[in-house]
Amino acid sequence: MIVFSSIDFTFPLVNPVPKFLLILLIILFAPILFNKLKIPHLLGLIIAGAIVGNHGFNLIERDSSIILSGTAGLLYIMFLAGLEIDLPELKKNRFKSIVFGMYTFSIPMGLGFIAGSYILNFSVITSILLASMFASHTLIAYPIVSKFGITNNRAVNITIGGTIITDVLALLVLAVIVGMVKGQVNTEFWVRLIFSITVFGLIVMFLFPKIAYWFFKKNDDSISQYIFVLVMVFTGAVLAEFAGIEAIIGAFLAGLSLNPLISHTSPLMNRINFVGNAIFIPFFLLSVGMLIDYEVFFKDLNTLKVASVMVIIATSAKYLAAWLTQKTFRFSVNERRIFFGLSNAQAAATLAAVLVGYNIVIGETADGEPLRLLNQNVLNGTILMILITCTIASFVTQKGAKNIALQEITSIVKSDHTGKPERILISLSNMDTIDELINLSIALKSKENKNGLMALNIVDTNSLDELSEKQARKLLLQATLKASETDNYLQEQIRFDINIINGIVSVAREQKVTDLVLGFHIKKGISDTFLGELTEGILTKCNANIFIYKSYQTLSTIKRHLVVIPENAEKEIGFPLWLIKMWNMALNTKGKMLFYGHPNALNYISKIQSEHQIDCPTIEFFDWDNLVTLKKELKPNDNLMVILARKDQPSYQPYMLSIPKYLHQNFTKTNFILVYPMQTEIFGEFDINLTNPSIEDPMEKLETMVKLFTRFLKHK
Repeated sequence: MIVFSSIDFTFPLVNPVPKFLLILLIILFAPILFNKLKIPHLLGLIIAGAIVGNHGFNLIERDSSIILSGTAGLLYIMFLAGLEIDLPELKKNRFKSIVFGMYTFSIPMGLGFIAGSYILNFSVITSILLASMFASHTLIAYPIVSKFGITNNRAVNITIGGTIITDVLALLVLAVIVGMVKGQVNTEFWVRLIFSITVFGLIVMFLFPKIAYWFFKKNDDSISQYIFVLVMVFTGAVLAEFAGIEAIIGAFLAGLSLNPLISHTSPLMNRINFVGNAIFIPFFLLSVGMLIDYEVFFKDLNTLKVASVMVIIATSAKYLAAWLTQKTFRFSVNERRIFFGLSNAQAAATLAAVLVGYNIVIGETADGEPLRLLNQNVLNGTILMILITCTIASFVTQKGAKNIALQEITSIVKSDHTGKPERILISLSNMDTIDELINLSIALKSKENKNGLMALNIVDTNSLDELSEKQARKLLLQATLKASETDNYLQEQIRFDINIINGIVSVAREQKVTDLVLGFHIKKGISDTFLGELTEGILTKCNANIFIYKSYQTLSTIKRHLVVIPENAEKEIGFPLWLIKMWNMALNTKGKMLFYGHPNALNYISKIQSEHQIDCPTIEFFDWDNLVTLKKELKPNDNLMVILARKDQPSYQPYMLSIPKYLHQNFTKTNFILVYPMQTEIFGEFDINLTNPSIEDPMEKLETMVKLFTRFLKHK
């Protein structure tokens, strides 16, 4: 009888099957256990790594497979930081990022040099290298802010921007120190370093987006897209090392370059976050924990002294940098916690510096032992510093992120930004248009709304048979699967009716729909029958924002949205409602918005845009009789959105009846969306009719509009 004789359970585990099983069990249960103890799950995984690692119970050895997985996890964290950062917010706060970056670099450098020279009695060059270790930091606590959903908070954006500044400077100091020790710092060294970094930056920031855009446009397979993203991350990391800087900088810049191409609501983004948080990042945290050796701190008092100085200086310097940033720009206490928490953790760059310094031999001691640039005490002290700073960073970041998240939730509750919940109904009739209609609906909806999507298929009772119902359920299943890829729940609706228009209108009324999304097959186009039914049926009977979408290319490859607004559009009740959807689309797709229209409407939009920064230039446009002139403005990857109106509304004009067919005939290779704003006042205590004669002052109307719009967008 065979009794599992082929399985080796000797510790540390070597057999890959039980080894991987144990790692998965740790990833599964460690966060649950430590969360009950009020310890952040991130810190729990580090502690778990220390317990099972070489210096703990020695269940798992920190071998090449763990190092490989851990390195991949670190690069993944940096990539996510670049991918999730709010680029308009980063641009808006770039000066603050520079100031924070200089604070968090110069203060640790200064204090570290003083501590190394006068407390630890190191040489000048060793003290500079030690100080650069304090200056750098790792965004090890970034998963915490991501978990609380505050990655777009200004404090997070400023910290990430400052991180790149301080890490690049610290790693440059490392490169120069190594060159000086080896006697290589000369004119050729500086020219080579500057040239290689410049070429690396240009390739990643300018060539990567073009390659990625081409790939995403040619390949819509979800697995291929995800593998491509990983290839870009590691290509950026390799190029960074070729340029003479650390791989983490390359991973971050790769994320920054792909940022405009991967929307937060896309299935690809959902997969990136899921795999990273489930596998890559936990492996990195475990690998960091396995470095911790508790015994060394009790064997040599000098090690404990060095470690204590390193921890105190690193933590104090980072706190001082965060405090000065808060006072300089008058940020809140919780934002200071984010600055300090994210910037205090020492790991990747610090490890790189200490290992390089430890491996450089600059002579011999009196006993014949190798004299290293950074000795064994510094190496062991670094491990303790990593443990303590990661612990502090985890607790501080969690407290700050939790408080900020609670404030945002309170803001939503107090603002009661709509008197009516957002409910988007997607009418489906063709398998070929399902994916794009779902993509559009997710782009239009508010980010926090995970349960407001409905898909509808009308089964004609005049030709009802078993096949018709099966086809309807197949359509809805496909839609549900597509929505689930983005972590959104889709409610399925089948309606049996002799009239499709009546069926859509009935469901819209019953479900209190706020937005209705319709589509048509690119080959079939818009028929006169369809236009007649739309005009006489849906527009007159359904009071919701109506979006009619013709897709030529997938929404994820669209770079710009051109929105054409008719005269007097700002006088309609539905004006802020469709405008909010445009803002949602800009935020969710990361596409640039361009508004074409009458100066009166553009005045409202400019005022709103000044308070809610997104990239949305306004251009005056009057030539509605000849929309084909817009072809000069359109680029291959643009989406055209035309705001129309129902009859008897302030912005309605007779020529609007012919626009849908006109666009279909003249813009055959362009995505376009026809938008019909709703007309019912749904603002609760903010019931506003901008055509109300009691509001005559244009400035009063403008302030009222901005106030209303701000109320809708406060949760963003």
